[in-house]
Amino acid sequence: MANDQVNFDVLLAEYRSIWNNRILLTEEKGSKEKLIEAIKRELLDENSHPRVRKSPFEKYFSASKRVMNASVSSETKLLLIKIHVEILDELS
Repeated sequence: MANDQVNFDVLLAEYRSIWNNRILLTEEKGSKEKLIEAIKRELLDENSHPRVRKSPFEKYFSASKRVMNASVSSETKLLLIKIHVEILDELS
């Protein structure tokens, strides 16, 4: 995430509003680390049973649709999708 101007506290709150029941595992980490970890877990489909897990690309597609349909600002949508793309790149 190259943009140091991003308020990750706000972005994490917006992410949590989209995925309202998502459990964030590490409370001692900062907002940026929590957000990145949550998105990585989402893309790896770690919240599903291993037998029904989807590929990171399938999860990216469904996450992008969910973000685009969310009632958050356009800037938030772009930032969240950008972070998803960066993490997907790292996983590939």
